[in-house]
Amino acid sequence: MLLQTCGLHAGYDRFKALFGVDIAVEPGECVAIIGANGAGKSTLMRAISGVLRSAPDMVLHRGVPIGHLPAPQVMQRGIAMVPEGRRLFPSLSVEENLLIGAQMRRGTGPWALESVYELFPILRERRASPGTALSGGQQQMVAIGRALMSNPDLLLCDEISLGLAPVVIRDIYAALPRIRATGAAVVVVEQDITQALTVADRVYCLMEGRVTLTGRPGDLSRAAIHDAYFGGHA
Repeated sequence: MLLQTCGLHAGYDRFKALFGVDIAVEPGECVAIIGANGAGKSTLMRAISGVLRSAPDMVLHRGVPIGHLPAPQVMQRGIAMVPEGRRLFPSLSVEENLLIGAQMRRGTGPWALESVYELFPILRERRASPGTALSGGQQQMVAIGRALMSNPDLLLCDEISLGLAPVVIRDIYAALPRIRATGAAVVVVEQDITQALTVADRVYCLMEGRVTLTGRPGDLSRAAIHDAYFGGHA
């Protein structure tokens, strides 16, 4: 197993946001995490990526406990996150933002400036522009490219479609198969249930910090997803 969380508890100071969460990600697969606002989706991503610490054995990467590791060490192991809100460096150009990701590169791999520009050609055209001078969709492409520059085997995407136009969302999600073709697994956090079911091999639904449903999209009824998402029949 590439990644496992085992009874994961996490939160902020005295506020607990996750209560015994178990998920698993196999090499090369796409897993979607769905749930309403406040379900704990972003907290889960932060705990996996090392932004939030947990007990060591609550997060396993290739069987090795990493729950206690800080984010830079987690990234060096091969887990990169595209954070909600993109968080580009406003004083840096597109290319300089991408090169930040390369500083955490682990050995050789498929991703470098040229391959990122092939994935998102508009970034080559805007390479000298300030990152924050781009449209929201282009900024999201920079954030994804920055994460890929570290050559991860697991890419965590936290709300990558949030606030973007449908045509832009389509273009960004069209890049996922090419990312997975390099052998990387992808975890996508989504509020858009339809989008999540379209791209995922498996889905986990969170509600109030707990897993309420898991399965393959084709095996899950809309009614079951609705109940897991909202907590019962309307």
